[in-house]
Amino acid sequence: MANRTFTIIKPDSVRKGNFGKIISRLESEGFRILGLKKVSLSTKQAQGFYAVHSERPFYPDLVKYMTSGPVYVAALEKEGAVPALRKLMGATDPSKADAGTIRKEFGESIEQNAIHGSDSDENAAIEIGFFFAESELL
Repeated sequence: MANRTFTIIKPDSVRKGNFGKIISRLESEGFRILGLKKVSLSTKQAQGFYAVHSERPFYPDLVKYMTSGPVYVAALEKEGAVPALRKLMGATDPSKADAGTIRKEFGESIEQNAIHGSDSDENAAIEIGFFFAESELL
């Protein structure tokens, strides 16, 4: 059975014109795109989405960064979607990411690391629901 996960192609990737390359990579790795939107996150949306990190020292910078330009949000489907995307993304710090991963290829720093991906099936459902109505997932 196919599982769902969620991704955000972050402002640095959009700014550098890497959105198409990253989406292409996801599709070539067998992810089906169920829903895709280009959005500019408001401060309130970014704060809500990253609320789990609100006590962390990097939270204000994360919110500022995620509202610095448009992003693409996507609901994806694949067998074992969450771990498959996590592996494809690579380590949070691009300098520590394995060769061939999205973050190694397109990330700049721990903050500007090209892509976000859900870390569990439960969070994938929450994150997809944050941006998509079920009727938008085709």
